[in-house]
Amino acid sequence: MFTLNCKGRLFSIDKPIVMGIINATPDSFYEASRKHSIEAALQKAGQMMAEGATILDIGGQSTRPGSIQVGASEEEERVLPVVEAINKAFPQACISIDTYHASVAKYAVHAGASMVNDIGGGLLDEAMLATVASLQVPYICMHMQGTPATMQQHPVYEDVTKEVLDFFIQRIAACKLAGINDVIIDIGFGFGKTIQHNFQLLKDLSIFRMLDKPLLVGLSRKATVYKTLGTTANEALNGTTVLNTIGLLNGASIVRVHDVKEAMESIQLVEAYTKH
Repeated sequence: MFTLNCKGRLFSIDKPIVMGIINATPDSFYEASRKHSIEAALQKAGQMMAEGATILDIGGQSTRPGSIQVGASEEEERVLPVVEAINKAFPQACISIDTYHASVAKYAVHAGASMVNDIGGGLLDEAMLATVASLQVPYICMHMQGTPATMQQHPVYEDVTKEVLDFFIQRIAACKLAGINDVIIDIGFGFGKTIQHNFQLLKDLSIFRMLDKPLLVGLSRKATVYKTLGTTANEALNGTTVLNTIGLLNGASIVRVHDVKEAMESIQLVEAYTKH
């Protein structure tokens, strides 16, 4: 069991939980997840909470392979009104801000977020770890080889599992040194990794339990799913559910998804299966 202190509220993870994705962007890879208005974001947040989401992850720029990155100021304009509105409408939700900009993280937490989700693992903005430590909120540290613009050009590893594990050993130490109390590990499926790398990491996911941190799995509708199946992101829900289930069986504590209902069903069935 893990416990997260989200601005004074304790969330106990005694069984896996769901993080719902809300994109305040015009260009995320999965078209149906794009929310262009506060009203649309509130509607999606309400649906996700009703379906069982514990965390709502709000992002203001697409990090799909080859995406053009917007600056921190534009990202703030996109996410802060959404964070404020969702925090007011659903005070019971734990809101996560999906950003690698320290300034966006700071302003979003002041606006109502209580967790920071950083695809850069603190390496894309040198102020990030100190900022999160000062905010005293949980920190999701993700592994990525390269940047969103370059990560899928030619990702190479000698031993992907060992190299990603070594990365987290180093970053957890950096987080501890900075003063961050609660760290969550995100393997970074699809971020500077081939489909083969992703499947190897999924197969080896239980190895990362040695870090004694909650493991987050983010495979929802990604290319590993739809390219393997020869389909599209729009048609990748069933495949996502299958890979989430494998992740849960291998020790995932959090599944980050576009489709909360199906993820909750996976958790329920895996729980029933492991009991018997």
